[in-house]
Amino acid sequence: MNDLRDETPLKGIGFKLISVAIFMAMASLIKATADEVPPGEAVFFRSFFAIPVILVWLYATHEFGAGLRTSNPLGHFWRGLLGTTAMGLGFAGLGLLPLPEVTAIGYAAPLLTVIFAAMFLGEEVRAFRITTVGLGLAGVLIILSPRFSALGTGGIGATETLGAMLVLVGAVFSALAQVFVRKLVMEERTTAIVFYFSVTSACLSLVTLPFGWAWPSPSAAAMLVGAGLLGGLGQVFLTSSYRYADASVVAPFEYASMILALGVGYFAFDEVPTLRVLAGAAVVVAAGIAIIWRERQLGLQRDKQRKSMTPQG
Repeated sequence: MNDLRDETPLKGIGFKLISVAIFMAMASLIKATADEVPPGEAVFFRSFFAIPVILVWLYATHEFGAGLRTSNPLGHFWRGLLGTTAMGLGFAGLGLLPLPEVTAIGYAAPLLTVIFAAMFLGEEVRAFRITTVGLGLAGVLIILSPRFSALGTGGIGATETLGAMLVLVGAVFSALAQVFVRKLVMEERTTAIVFYFSVTSACLSLVTLPFGWAWPSPSAAAMLVGAGLLGGLGQVFLTSSYRYADASVVAPFEYASMILALGVGYFAFDEVPTLRVLAGAAVVVAAGIAIIWRERQLGLQRDKQRKSMTPQG
């Protein structure tokens, strides 16, 4: 696997960029239907219609049996509960906020993952990571500051403040879900984690059925089904990207989503981000890339140390 990664990192990067584009298209479809269907219903469509895509992928890669085997169903449930909550909150925010702002606030998730991994997994966090996480969270506060000032004003300002809070809390749950993923990957296949998340999420979303699901129009239903299919396809490309390149190589390309969000927000939803949102997003992206770069440097140092300790000849 390592040899494959060494030979085809560009393929991994390409798959990552494709997944980013697909997930942005998915988010756009969810946003376009937000006036017709509640977030819980959108989560169901997103999760349920992703399952056939994932099953076809497993069959095509000859991993259908091994890829679905699990020894930790409870771990998948808790990961699914946290991830489904994060998804639902994010979808709710999409209906209340511009797409670029939702994207920028969502970048808080990997920063928070660093903190939660130290708290719950005992991972070592050195001064560099603490500093960059603090910088990134300061960028999030830059984005959120106008929303805080709108508290108590009522009207559109209060609605968008609620949207910002929903997306931020969703980022917290997303980070917690990633902590569970880090634990699961130690004993479970990535394919199983992907599949059982979709299954768990589809089932958990049904809990929101009594709170007012709506019968979508034909166009909205088509968009929701399309969002689910795109979600599954995006997960396939995302997972495949890590087969061809290390995580530290492909992870920075996640931030290409901001460029796409700006374009889609402007042309599809007539949204123009403020300078404050752009400035805050730039700070968060810089902090995220700095953490990824540092982790890669430390990984290279560990590889050199292991090679120097390996007997030669």
